Amino acid sequence: MPLHLTEIERVRTISKEDFYSNYVKKQKPLVIEKLTEDWPAYEKWKLNYIKDIAGDKIVPLYDDRPVTHKDGFNQAHAKMKMSEYIDMLQSKPTNYRIFLYNLMNEVPSLRNDFKWPDIGLRLVRQLPMLFFGGENSKVFIHYDIDYSNILHFHFHGKKQCILFAPDQTPFLYKVPHALISREDIDFDNPDFEKWPALKQAKGLIANLNHGEMLYMPEGYWHYMKYLTPGFSMSLRAFPRKISNLGKAVYNIMIMRHFDTLMRKWKGQTWIDYKNEQAVIRTHKNLHIKS
Repeated sequence: MPLHLTEIERVRTISKEDFYSNYVKKQKPLVIEKLTEDWPAYEKWKLNYIKDIAGDKIVPLYDDRPVTHKDGFNQAHAKMKMSEYIDMLQSKPTNYRIFLYNLMNEVPSLRNDFKWPDIGLRLVRQLPMLFFGGENSKVFIHYDIDYSNILHFHFHGKKQCILFAPDQTPFLYKVPHALISREDIDFDNPDFEKWPALKQAKGLIANLNHGEMLYMPEGYWHYMKYLTPGFSMSLRAFPRKISNLGKAVYNIMIMRHFDTLMRKWKGQTWIDYKNEQAVIRTHKNLHIKS
C-alpha cells in the first residue's frame, strides 16, 4: 500500500495578488509551470552548460548514508570537479548530490540567467542555492531549519517532490532535536508494519519538469527524488508567522548547537537514542503499541 498522496495544484501562470491571497496567506503549495519562460536560464540551464562555465570548480558531494556522530552539520562526504561530477551524472545513476551550493558566488555570470520573481513574497536577496542529483538519488525527508517560504525551480529533466504539511508531523516519526524523520524509512515504498503511523499521514506530490517552480510554504516537510539527472535552485522568503520565526531562531541558535554538543559528548549513543525516541514518542502519542 503506498502513501496517501494528493497531486499538488498546478497553474501555467498566476498574478501576484492571486498567488499571495490564495497560496501564501493560506500556506498552500502550488506548481507554476511557466514562471521561468522569460529567463535566459529556461533555454540555457542544462547540465552541459553548467559543465562548460563551472567545470573546474571543486564541489561538495553528499550521499544517502545515515547520519553519524562523526558528521559535522551539513558536512560533505566527498569532493570532485564539477566537470567530473556532471560526467558521472550523465553516464550512470549515482547517490551523490550537491546540496545547498552557492555556485553563483563562484560563477557570477549565472546571476544574469534568472530574474527575481515579482510574486508577492519578499525574497531574501542572498545568492540562490543550487542542488544537483543523479537518476534515482534521494533527499531524505526533512523541513528547513529557518522555516522559509521556498520557491523551488527545477532544471534539466524531472524531479519528484513529496510534501507534508506541518500538521502531519505526528505521523512522520520525527527525530527529536533534529529536522528529519527516521532515515531508514523508505518513503517510496514504506513498510506500514514497521511504521504504522505513516498510514495516517496525508501528503502531496508533484513531478517537476524543466523550468517549473514548486512553492513550499514554511515548515513543510519535503522528500525529493531525481527521476532523471538534473538540478534545482531555491529562492527563499522569511516566515510570515511569528510562531514560525520563533521556531527558526530556536533551531538556529539553540537546537543545532545542543545537538552538536550531545554528539561530541555521547557519540553514536546520542544518534541511536534519538532514533529510538522517534518511534517511542510517535507511537505513544498515537496510542500505537510498538
